[in-house]
Amino acid sequence: MNPTLDRRKLAGVVVLLVLACALPFVIANYRVFQLTLVLAYSIALLGLNMLTGFNGQISLGHGAFYAIGAYAAAILMDKAAFPYWATIPIAGAVCFVAGFLFGLPALRLEGLYLALATFALGVAMPQILKHKSIEEWTGGVQGIVIVKPDAPAWTGFSQDQWLYFFTLAWVAILFFLGWNLLRGRIGRAMVAIRDQPIAAQAMGVNTAMVKSLTFGVSALYTGIAGALGAIAVQFVAPDSFSFFLSITLLTGVVIGGLASISGAFFGALFIQFIPNIADEISKAAPWAIYGIVLIAFMYVMPTGVAGFVRIVRGRLARRRGAPALR
Repeated sequence: MNPTLDRRKLAGVVVLLVLACALPFVIANYRVFQLTLVLAYSIALLGLNMLTGFNGQISLGHGAFYAIGAYAAAILMDKAAFPYWATIPIAGAVCFVAGFLFGLPALRLEGLYLALATFALGVAMPQILKHKSIEEWTGGVQGIVIVKPDAPAWTGFSQDQWLYFFTLAWVAILFFLGWNLLRGRIGRAMVAIRDQPIAAQAMGVNTAMVKSLTFGVSALYTGIAGALGAIAVQFVAPDSFSFFLSITLLTGVVIGGLASISGAFFGALFIQFIPNIADEISKAAPWAIYGIVLIAFMYVMPTGVAGFVRIVRGRLARRRGAPALR
């Protein structure tokens, strides 16, 4: 790797972090809240992209893991008086176990059959959360109301600003860990299984273990995102985690760019803001506008926003006679 390119990438990340830290002080609290959800969604999209983009396993049910993470945090805060910050790693651990266990029987399934199995999980989750046997914990149809945490007095931040920075810290940690995972041996094994599963197995890759672990790590990321999202929204209910959430997450992955780490941010911005923009354009048919925008994105950027940015950057680099960043 060219050291100059590495320095450029590092400088770019530092600049983006500085801008991200400055944003909450120049925009309204409601916009800060929206950007907090964008950050939470970006974690979920990175987790789903690990599974679908890098490992080639299609999931139509990741909204279920988002719900599990959200409910894990809500129940711990409401029933066990856990501090909000302590619920995040627990929610991730619970979802890792759930994803790993779900991934084991799913090893027998490929392609559309796996998609159908995950579809069943996404459809069933809201009904499971409403079931009377666990209604005492989940709140049934009424859900659970969460008290928004106050910022530490020494920060001088509002509640929304504090949650934004709290979520941004988790984004920085999880994206750094994800970047290291995907560029290492495990990441190469994931891509090899996606592209040439028979060749990967012949070269000694334990495909069953890698696929199960990928499912578990993907669920972990999504569960942490769900916990962060629940704390920001201050409420969880079964109908908030319908099958449409799973489709929304998959849409974000495709719009952002398959097998792209940076694409998670673009996809998160899309799924958070485009529905609102569509609603402002047409109160009568917002989803028609949403569909038109989605088709336009796919037509103009078939490889996602991150892929489009890479293409543009590569062309500009060739015009300057410099090597393109990857």
